Amino acid sequence: MMKNLFQVMLLLVATLSSQAQLKAKAVCPTIEVDVMAGNVNDLYPKSAIGEIKSTLPCFTEVVEIDSVSRCAGVFFKDKGISFFTERKYIEIGEQFKGKLTPSLMGTSRTNLFKLLGYPKLKDTDWDAFQMGYGTLILYYNKAGKINKIQISSKNTDAIKLCE
Repeated sequence: MMKNLFQVMLLLVATLSSQAQLKAKAVCPTIEVDVMAGNVNDLYPKSAIGEIKSTLPCFTEVVEIDSVSRCAGVFFKDKGISFFTERKYIEIGEQFKGKLTPSLMGTSRTNLFKLLGYPKLKDTDWDAFQMGYGTLILYYNKAGKINKIQISSKNTDAIKLCE
């Protein structure tokens, strides 16, 4: 009787474990931002959602279509980077986890002229630079150091940012 009970239990465990499926977690390559070329792992602000998802499969959220409350894009909240696909720009936050070239995050506003020249537009909290690919917008904290970067394929007259 005990032997039969053991065999039934063993059969039950084997059956249940054979139905379980393993799911591999998406492995993401190191996220590499090239500010001067205007790309992230060879993805550009104009890249489609499908292309971003296949190149960087470790996204945390995807919004397919712009709405009143949300902008469309592919978001990497745990990595500090977002692709706003309908608005055609990439946003890199202060908490960015990856490689940034040149390493601008935390750089003082006063040290940018040699690299970027004069900004096309300037405000107290940000500067917009005309680049070969479109527009580079740098935001500054109270200490005048960069805390957010936006790379857009559009020029300063046509860019529309999400709130």
